[in-house]
Amino acid sequence: MYHHFVQNFPDLFILIKSLTMKNQLTIIGALAIILASTSVFAQKTQEKEIKLEEVVISATKFELKKEKVGKVITKITQEEIKNNAGKTVLELLNSVPGVEIKGTNSVFGEVKGTYIRGGRSRQVLVLVDGVPLIDPTGISLEFDLRLLSLSQIESIEVMKGASSTLYGSGAATGVINIILKKTSKNTVSGTFETSFGTNNSATTNSKNLSDANLNATVRGTSNKLNYLTSINVTEVDGLSAAKSATNQQFTTDPFYSENGFAKVGYQFSDKLNIESFFNIDNLEFSYDAGKNADSKINETTQKQVRIGVKPTYTYNNGSVVAIASLNRVKRILLTDSYEGNSVNIDAVNKYDFNENTQLISGINYQNHKNQTNSPWGNINDDVANFNTLDFYSSVVYTTDFDLTINTGGRINKHSNYGTHFVYHINPSLNIFALEDASLKLLTSYSTAFIAPSLYQLFSVYGNTDLEPETNKTFEFGFESSYKNLLDFNMVYFNRTEDNAIIFQNLAIAPWGKYGNSNATISAKGVETFVDVKATSEVDFSLGYTYTDKAADTDYIPGNKLTAQLNYKPSNDLFLSVAYKNVGERTGRYYDNLTFSTVSQQLEAYQLIDINANYKLLDNQVVLFGSISNLLDKDYEETIGYNTRGRNYKFGIRLQL
Repeated sequence: MYHHFVQNFPDLFILIKSLTMKNQLTIIGALAIILASTSVFAQKTQEKEIKLEEVVISATKFELKKEKVGKVITKITQEEIKNNAGKTVLELLNSVPGVEIKGTNSVFGEVKGTYIRGGRSRQVLVLVDGVPLIDPTGISLEFDLRLLSLSQIESIEVMKGASSTLYGSGAATGVINIILKKTSKNTVSGTFETSFGTNNSATTNSKNLSDANLNATVRGTSNKLNYLTSINVTEVDGLSAAKSATNQQFTTDPFYSENGFAKVGYQFSDKLNIESFFNIDNLEFSYDAGKNADSKINETTQKQVRIGVKPTYTYNNGSVVAIASLNRVKRILLTDSYEGNSVNIDAVNKYDFNENTQLISGINYQNHKNQTNSPWGNINDDVANFNTLDFYSSVVYTTDFDLTINTGGRINKHSNYGTHFVYHINPSLNIFALEDASLKLLTSYSTAFIAPSLYQLFSVYGNTDLEPETNKTFEFGFESSYKNLLDFNMVYFNRTEDNAIIFQNLAIAPWGKYGNSNATISAKGVETFVDVKATSEVDFSLGYTYTDKAADTDYIPGNKLTAQLNYKPSNDLFLSVAYKNVGERTGRYYDNLTFSTVSQQLEAYQLIDINANYKLLDNQVVLFGSISNLLDKDYEETIGYNTRGRNYKFGIRLQL
């Protein structure tokens, strides 16, 4: 699979590969020296206006001024995405306080896990342009974030805490809302980006450019018609997923993906716009037999297609947005075949009674099916299916003394589990919001409902007697800023899980079964983030997360610290150094000899990454490069599996 890219672009590959590793090290090393020699403590007192007009979407499904939002929503802007060219969506999200992406630094083909506030992937909902992305064949229905390219994304919003009132089952610990690039106002415009890099562990030192990516986007507007098309190709090889515990050489586990995305919109009038979208993903990757166990035959192919339509109608005091989408997945693992369909229809109305009162109300229908054919047991979609019909409403009210209350509820009508009610109350108070400074207090209490997946119910390991999980979350904190030179927030959270769905080991075939925990599982902690703009050229940010979870702590770190120093000496040059410290974790693996799950303590690890980009020809050409794991640390992210050591990447982006 590694040769797909080379065969398609032989001349470009040969040209880039002709650059010696020594030259690459010299160039990137020089950039690091420039950054290190910069005085990061220089002072500058130029006052800047607070960006009170900044808006977010995730809090209400519509644009809302950030000063009225009662949650700390992390927004990764287009500027930040451009500055981190060459990185993956996983790598960028893994630096957000409160978020841990398990497997980010492992072989690309390994399945990743998204943990927010001590929760699991099944408790995190991923949205792309408002469409919930769910894999109905997956164990936990979670969406595979490897399928998205950073080059296709305009911005990302991460809203932590239970959000089931607006987003339904699955949004128990957080929502990752990914907003794709918009169409261009020009008749036609485009971008082309390609990058190449090494893919080594700390114990290998190959100079082969085994990590290749290509992305091309064309977009534009012609009268009332607008369009956007994007393709992305990624190919990674050179590293085995499992780590050899002896001197035995393991085979590499390559990864290859093709992603195509298109959307077409038509502006019928000032009030009515209709947008349609189409997405297709093809994946091929190899995987190993388990902890410290190689395999030469384990391969997976997957095809996923998503289509939909999104009409928007605006009237005097509000607007209506409807989204209808169909998602189809087909995955083959050796002799196993998994096919799933998901239908999602969501219609939501926003009505503004006045400047201080806003009502959001909607209806959501979902249908999921899973057809599995496997020697271990089949799942028939005539039985393995469920649908939900939910009604939800939320009110945002702001008083004259800057107290904003966001409260609402949702009635979940599940075909298997009947009716459940979830709700939230989220007040926030702007203590002051001056031109030079602001301080906002916030708190919330919310509940969530998480239905078992079709796999957990109907697979050979399934249990049709499973009860849904329920979550209750309380949070309290503040958000402040000063002259656009300092941004600081801190949040305490406390979440409890009842009827948590866990895998219970058995001594006889099939060696395990899903069941509900009898105990209440709690997760509490603190998230804090500070961003200091020391000068117009220097920016420093620091994030820290403490998570205290007594049970079900698999791979969730108790402490995680991230820091980043950005240096922009001119409009053309950007340099950054990122530091990450991930604390001790308890990992688990399945022992095939004892038919039991074994726990093991994993040591803390530290990583330093360097990133740089330089703009040419009035931003039409951008050169970028990075060094990841600068100190070449050898550590375990997942028990018995490889992690990436020091690696180099460089690329070019053209704006046409």
